Amino acid sequence: MSDQSYTPNSKFGKWFNDRLPLLTLSKHLQDYPTPKNLNYWWTFGGILTFCLIAQIVTGLILAMHYVAHADMAFASVEHIMRNVNYGWLIRYVHANGASMFFLAVYIHIFRSLYYGSYKSPREIIWILGMIIYLLMMMAAFMGYVLPWGQMSFWGATVITNLFSAIPIVGESITTWLWGGYSVGNPTLTRFFSLHYLIPFLILGLVVLHIWALHVPGNNNPIGIELKKPSKDTVPFHPYIVIKDLFALLIFLIIFAFFVFYSPNILGHADNYIEANPMVTPAHIVPEWYLLPFYAILRSVPDKLFGVIAMFSSLIVLVALPWLDTSKVRSAIFRPLYKQFYWFLVADVIILGYMGAMPAEGTYLLIARVATTYYFIHFLIILPVLGYKEKTIDVPLSIAEPVLGGSVDPSLTKSKTKKI
Repeated sequence: MSDQSYTPNSKFGKWFNDRLPLLTLSKHLQDYPTPKNLNYWWTFGGILTFCLIAQIVTGLILAMHYVAHADMAFASVEHIMRNVNYGWLIRYVHANGASMFFLAVYIHIFRSLYYGSYKSPREIIWILGMIIYLLMMMAAFMGYVLPWGQMSFWGATVITNLFSAIPIVGESITTWLWGGYSVGNPTLTRFFSLHYLIPFLILGLVVLHIWALHVPGNNNPIGIELKKPSKDTVPFHPYIVIKDLFALLIFLIIFAFFVFYSPNILGHADNYIEANPMVTPAHIVPEWYLLPFYAILRSVPDKLFGVIAMFSSLIVLVALPWLDTSKVRSAIFRPLYKQFYWFLVADVIILGYMGAMPAEGTYLLIARVATTYYFIHFLIILPVLGYKEKTIDVPLSIAEPVLGGSVDPSLTKSKTKKI
């Protein structure tokens, strides 16, 4: 049944739905035609929604007990851990939830890169996703500052100092962020306010992200457009819902392992020492999910160009739908792209590792090589592959595999060219 033919049975339901069609929307979500060949990599959208809600709920509870003051922030966190009923659990869920959130979003992004989910007509979906990702990084960085430990204080000092490299307005921006001439109490209160606000902005963008997704519909592992409904689709409920719930259950088991058995393994020991402006840690590092960008920042000798390189690494992701010139979406049918895709995965992992190491000697050299390859992949390799790569024949539908050369005629142009 389509959402257009659905009408509530009760008088109240009809009255309410005529004025605010939420009941029709719920029916649409149930009957929403979804490609039948979606694999478990597509379940991370639902997992990310759960992570966002969990972060908002636990964050609201923590905010009731946290004191955003430089003299009391560290003690208030200890108070939450020791004196608040189940405060330790709420804080560990929130702290490890940030890591689980980023783990899921990185899987979600790399799935999109593999199956070409950023390509036309889904460019807006991809751009909204990148904006959400940027806001996530901002919220996570500001949240890392709130415990007011050593790594919180010095991480804030290093990252906010980057804005001073911007010509003309840089010093003014840095002073505004600090609320003075160094990281202190005004900085903490600003970061607490923004950290509290940004998740609600992310929630609004997630609604837009899902709304935009429902216009062209889901991509699928084959990467072909489907007529909806058809023999290639199934209703979202119960088929996809049950699959998403099973994946979420597995994810929660992994999440629970970190919360109950290794709650501090993803953090830094120095952050259990109260912030001291007079003592600089031996090695200042951000959380693990920001390390690749930290490596790119440090790999460039000049401070300004390092900041430009770091932000450019995000801008190329936003421009990806136009940088990838191939007419074929899925890497399943792009043998050369598939190899370069795994090179990119390895490159990002290497950048993450280099970001955790001292910026000197061999570590710095490897970081520079990895940074160079990162930009070459997006700015040179992808555009060239789109024109030169010989792709494998793409089937016309999910239900009907390629038989006797039955391929999508709109893609044949890209298959005639060889490397």
